[in-house]
This record gives sequence, structure tokens and C-alpha cells, in this order.
Amino acid sequence: MTQDIFSISNFDPNKVTETFRDFAEKGATQSREAYAKMKAAAEEAGKTIEATVESAQSGTVELSLKAIDALRTNAETSLSHMEALIACKSLSEVFELQTAFIRKQAELAMEQTRGMQETTRKVAENLVKPTKDAAEKALSSIPRA
Repeated sequence: MTQDIFSISNFDPNKVTETFRDFAEKGATQSREAYAKMKAAAEEAGKTIEATVESAQSGTVELSLKAIDALRTNAETSLSHMEALIACKSLSEVFELQTAFIRKQAELAMEQTRGMQETTRKVAENLVKPTKDAAEKALSSIPRA
């Protein structure tokens, strides 16, 4: 006579309990591992955000100082030009002085623009760097198939 595997007489509650315990332990271990990974990722993201904010603050200060320097230079140049205009003795001297001033201001504006562009480029690179580094680190930790 063959035994029915679904019969009550074959049921062993100890095996069910042991199987359930193993299943619960594996689930708890996987949950702890997942939590540890999420916690590490959140801490890393927090560090990245902090570095980005610090970079943005220092970049803003640098750009502001550059703009203030340009304003100061332009104000001093304009005042010096006004003083020179007041001292002019003839209309031709005024035209000559004004032409030279406009040329000098155009050159100065180009120089200041290049300086601001370079500073803005550096600030942008510094602003993106923490995020780029974090992304590269995250990508390098992913196992390749």
C-alpha cells in the first residue's frame, strides 16, 4: 500500500516550524543588509549634497567678489575720465579723450567678461564635481555581468 504524501499521518509540525524559522531568519538577514545599504547610500547622498551646497556658497562669493571688482574698476575709470573731461581746453580734446575712453571701456568689458566666464566655468565644475564623483562611485560599485 502506498502512502499518500498529503495524509495527516505524514505531517511533521517540527519540520514546518524549522522551515518557517529558516525562512524568517533569511528574510531578517536580507532586510538588515538592505537597510545597511540604504543607510550608506543616504549618508553618501547627504555628504554629496553638503559638498554641493558648500561649493555653491563659495562659488557665489567668488562670483560676487569678481562682479564687485569689475564695478569698482568701472567706477574708478569713469571718475578719472570725468576729471579728465573737465580739464579739457577744447572740443577736439574732448572728442579725442572720449574716443580713447570708449575704446578702453570696450577692451575692459571684454577682459571682465572673459574673467567672469572663466570664474563661472570653474564654479560650475566645482559645483558638479561632488555629484559626478558620487555617481562614478555608485556606478563602480555595481557588479558587472
